[in-house]
Amino acid sequence: MNITEKILSSKAGHEVTPGEIIEIPVDLAMSHDGTSPPAIKTFEKVADKVWNPDKIAIIFDHNVPANTIGSAEFQKVCRNFINKQGIKNNYIHGEGICHQVVPEMGLVEPGKVIVGADSHTCTYGAFGAFSTGMGATDLAMVWATGKTWFMVPQAIKMEVIGELNPYIAPKDIILNIIGKIGIAGATYKTAEFCGEIIENMGVEGRATMCNMAIEMGAKNGIMEPNKEVIDYICKRTSKTENELNIVKSDSGAVYEKEMLFDITDMDPQIACPNDVDNVCDISKVEGTAIDQCLIGSCTNGRLSDLKDAYEILKDQKINDNIRLLILPASREIYKQAMNLGYIEAFIDAGAIICNPGCGPCLGGHMGVLSEGEVCISTTNRNFKGRMGDPKSSVYLSNSKVVAASAIEGVIKNPKDLM
Repeated sequence: MNITEKILSSKAGHEVTPGEIIEIPVDLAMSHDGTSPPAIKTFEKVADKVWNPDKIAIIFDHNVPANTIGSAEFQKVCRNFINKQGIKNNYIHGEGICHQVVPEMGLVEPGKVIVGADSHTCTYGAFGAFSTGMGATDLAMVWATGKTWFMVPQAIKMEVIGELNPYIAPKDIILNIIGKIGIAGATYKTAEFCGEIIENMGVEGRATMCNMAIEMGAKNGIMEPNKEVIDYICKRTSKTENELNIVKSDSGAVYEKEMLFDITDMDPQIACPNDVDNVCDISKVEGTAIDQCLIGSCTNGRLSDLKDAYEILKDQKINDNIRLLILPASREIYKQAMNLGYIEAFIDAGAIICNPGCGPCLGGHMGVLSEGEVCISTTNRNFKGRMGDPKSSVYLSNSKVVAASAIEGVIKNPKDLM
């Protein structure tokens, strides 16, 4: 069996098979300020008390601080519900993006089943958990019962080999995979990432890749925990390795498909408007004029992303015609970046430093684009109107490309500046 089948079998109490519909208990249910209010509305029609307030996390990150009366009202509804239900331990306001702070809080472990009213909940597969997004109505029923149903997914084994060159990052690997498989190529499948590159990849790069599994339609992305992941979880949970439920695929595990991706000599990858699978080498779009650069999001707002940007931006100035926005993914990362001198270097370069949160990624908070404007961003989606006006455009890349582009005023290969 593969990792996902093993986790779901353990929860179901019997050996499951792909295509089987099962009802299983949930270890953690997560929502944010955007998706909690509709879930609350449904929940209050079917139940009075949540099944377990300690297994529910509500994170304010999409519109923090509130920027409209509507978002303020949404957050008021959430706070009233949190107080009524006693969801105090896992209520976070303004400390960062849900998919970053939930692992930081020690709520993610291998072998757990985690659901969230946000499509990028698949991020936690980086830690060896079965983790997936769901709608607000389904989440309301989880709040009420502590259970949910799944159809056991088929799995695609995605082996990554080769060597990361200095100009690319895990973001390029996942963009390359999505470009080859397509936005619907893994619909309701498990994307199981493996191979020498994955085995040696750090926690943050793994999170980036699993975060974007949904962009090829996958039900979940997942990886076998390596030593760095295990050490991270032990530190956050105060558990020993022996206390963790580390699940690995059997050597004879059956997959619907097996794919090999060789990243040797790969150039930075760019997802062009208006689909995440519209991917090409940077050489195809280098020189494209831009108006805004964004480094942040649940995909690439981590310390390693800020470090990559710092290495290019230190002692440099951004182009006079460019707005560079930098949003650390969490307060913890923000403080680390300050202590390392990254934030000061970004400010000196002319960047705008924003508070931890989703910001302009969904076109809801800061940095919204106007008609005809172009942004190159480290976020996860570039759909039409995603970051503002329907006639604006978004290109997706790693943080090195964004930093280099901010200096030059056009999409730029960081190789020329490193």
